Amino acid sequence: MTSRLFAICFNATRPRDLARFWSGVLGRELTHGPDGDVALLPPDSAGFRIRFLPGQEPKAGRNRAHFDLTSASHEDQRRTVARALELGGRHIDVGQLPEDGHVVLADPDGNEFCVIEPGNKFLAGTGFIGALACDGTEEVGRFWSEALRWPLVWDQDQETAIQSPDGGTKITWGGPPVAPKTGTNRLHFELSLPADADWEAETDRLISLGAKRTGIGPGDSGRELMLDPDGNEFFVRRPR
Repeated sequence: MTSRLFAICFNATRPRDLARFWSGVLGRELTHGPDGDVALLPPDSAGFRIRFLPGQEPKAGRNRAHFDLTSASHEDQRRTVARALELGGRHIDVGQLPEDGHVVLADPDGNEFCVIEPGNKFLAGTGFIGALACDGTEEVGRFWSEALRWPLVWDQDQETAIQSPDGGTKITWGGPPVAPKTGTNRLHFELSLPADADWEAETDRLISLGAKRTGIGPGDSGRELMLDPDGNEFFVRRPR
């Protein structure tokens, strides 16, 4: 059976504080996760958790992935920005132009995210988290399409995007040039399997698609650390 996207995880210097920030911005319920972490529950059964895990790695350069939040109107966009700033976010400059309609912010731990202007057709109907926008190759986009069995909804000029058959947040990769990886990613995917799944067969399938084992895990956590074709870390949880 195919892995599903269980969570998008943040390595955070202060996980509880960061969870409270994103809970306030997204309006999602905050709960204790399966491993003693803090997590935000998905809005529906087809969605993914957002988990906040302790991590002390210093931030080096721009993250390889960030959330794009959608807006129903310009007033809605202004409200989202104001709420994020009140909760501890800040404006940042990543080279955006004055005429760009989106607003670039950082959360209290320095992770970038964008609040997209209304009328963005590509993100129409995706929900509040319109996309997880990633820096990555066409190869890695195709890998994740096969790994999750999510269809490609964009495949042009080496840019790719996938989306669950049930809809919701898109995951996008911007194509070359891809910035070099510096240290452990602050954001990573966590996959899970149904209780009756063959864990070894699934990890072998991921390797056949281009993933690599790191030799770390699963151990007591029940999670094995793997790398996708672009060297990004992700975890596969053993069935429980």
